[in-house]
Amino acid sequence: MTNIPVLTFEVTPAPPETGFLGDSLDIGDEFSCERLMSGWSFISLANDENHNHGYLGAPRTMNRSAPTPTDVAHLSFEQLKSGNWSFNRRMGTHYSHQLVDSEEEFEYKLRPLSFQLPPERASALTRALSAVSRISRGLSGDYGPPRTLEDLENVLDTDYEVKWDGPQDPKNPVNWSLPRKIGILFLISMQYLMVVFYSTSYLSGTRGMMKEFDIPHKTDVTLGLTTYQIGLAFGPLLLAPMSELFGRRPVYQISMGLFCILILPACFAKNLQTILVSRFFAAFVGSVSLSNSPGSLGDLFSEKKKALAFSIFMIAPLEGPIIGPLLGGFIYEGLGWKYLNHLTLIFSTALVIVGYFVPETYGPVLMRKKAAMLRKTKKDENYMSRYCYKVGEGGILTLVKLNVKRPLLMLFTEPICVFWALYIGVQYGILYLSFTAYPIVFQEIREWAPGVAGLSFLGLGLGIIIAVCMDPLNNKLISLHKPDTETSLPIPESKILIVCLAGILSPVSIFIFAWTCSPASIHPIWPILGGVPFGISNTLIFMHGNAYLLSSYDLFAASCLAGCTVFRSILCGVLPLVAPKLYQDLGANMAMTVVGILAAALAPIPWGFYRWGKWVRARSPILINMQAEKEHRERLFAVDG
Repeated sequence: MTNIPVLTFEVTPAPPETGFLGDSLDIGDEFSCERLMSGWSFISLANDENHNHGYLGAPRTMNRSAPTPTDVAHLSFEQLKSGNWSFNRRMGTHYSHQLVDSEEEFEYKLRPLSFQLPPERASALTRALSAVSRISRGLSGDYGPPRTLEDLENVLDTDYEVKWDGPQDPKNPVNWSLPRKIGILFLISMQYLMVVFYSTSYLSGTRGMMKEFDIPHKTDVTLGLTTYQIGLAFGPLLLAPMSELFGRRPVYQISMGLFCILILPACFAKNLQTILVSRFFAAFVGSVSLSNSPGSLGDLFSEKKKALAFSIFMIAPLEGPIIGPLLGGFIYEGLGWKYLNHLTLIFSTALVIVGYFVPETYGPVLMRKKAAMLRKTKKDENYMSRYCYKVGEGGILTLVKLNVKRPLLMLFTEPICVFWALYIGVQYGILYLSFTAYPIVFQEIREWAPGVAGLSFLGLGLGIIIAVCMDPLNNKLISLHKPDTETSLPIPESKILIVCLAGILSPVSIFIFAWTCSPASIHPIWPILGGVPFGISNTLIFMHGNAYLLSSYDLFAASCLAGCTVFRSILCGVLPLVAPKLYQDLGANMAMTVVGILAAALAPIPWGFYRWGKWVRARSPILINMQAEKEHRERLFAVDG
């Protein structure tokens, strides 16, 4: 049996009865020649009398102008995955791989076919995820039996294709009233804020936990922040694709409901281990606010208003970590460490109850509901929208697999992802390191009470607000650059000039804090004010560094940001563990000096991309494939037209 490697990936034969690769084809998968060819149908695009429609590899459907195994082997991963690539053939010739040529007689287009695993062969994990699918479908609505790609092709551009009732359709979330949108924006922001608040408010109660559980080392208690951040890192890899399949509403309801339930063990914990485990799982499900909030805002706001909506929304994820220790100190001092969990539980439960009355905002789900209603009222099964066929329908493992593989692959193979994940991750990790460093400086060295010590974070909070308000300055810096000659849009590198400047401000602000935080004879206003420029620089790096990744990777931006989020969250969990040991061995001044040197050592990264970013992007394998696909599709359109 001949094996076909997909790009540089080796293959392993798979028996035909186990189901088809089709939509589940992914990097690392390997298939035999017969297996690969049998999974794709070919459709004649020219000369109707030579039309054949069937499975490649079946002798009754093949003719001399069908694509050969060699042709398929020449396709890149993304080309093969798209299932929309053409092969042109002249009769009576041998078939080496060719590009589209409008003068050739025959043209065939590969299309993926979806097959289901037989129920008796499904694994326990598959059955469990199918149960989740059924529960979520019950919450989000019944859209009828899954549709195929062929069903969709038959109704496109016909009267049976279900669309919005014009650009002003009131059922389209973009056309909802402004107060309704603002209410949903506020709810989403508060859910996000509570999740990140619970992350850092935990540190305010470490003294109480150490005393109650007789824990000698502060590092052991700080592990609660680490396990929480790991949960936030990996949760979106599962919850993001679930929202694509089932919609925003059921995923929000189930995940945030579980978040409240999983806070309960920490409320009544008798040992530290219970807290560590419950916090991991609470963060895992609570990360739905991280993964789905940007998508929810995109559902509600038009392109013109989206920038303002995101600027307002970003206050929650940026200020949430600061509000945690700011209020946490007073809560711990007045009520005890367990009430940090109790109050989070109360407010989160209130948000879940309010969220129950928020309707679905995800356009594809709303269109599937509309199509299902038309099929029911008109008693005609032909009605469907272009969203009634979903890649991964009936098999969430497909989307989860892609959601895990591609971000991690990009994180370790794409130079842009590697360096920006490192830079943004370390900068954000230093912020989280501050949540253990500030209590050491203001509670242990300056002997402030926990509540008053929490006020030391006001400098950081003020810096974040100032950075959010600096958007007009960034727009001015972008306008200084010439736009891209092909798209007339700002080049991606124009968006990181402000990051370059913030990269200089970051180590300077850390050095200010380092040499004013100790001894106690130095007035405390100076280390607090040192937090203002650090809050500004950290926020600008986070916001506009991610904007650079978004504009660089376009279609793959979500995967890129997901990989960077995993790395950043892990660093945010690990670096706070370093602070107590670092301060103990080096002292407050030298400990933060080392952190400042680390920030200064990474400062050239944005400058390097500002100067050579275009050169790096031109050599990115994924971006090269994406550009090739775009050009090929343009040629296809010209030929088909």
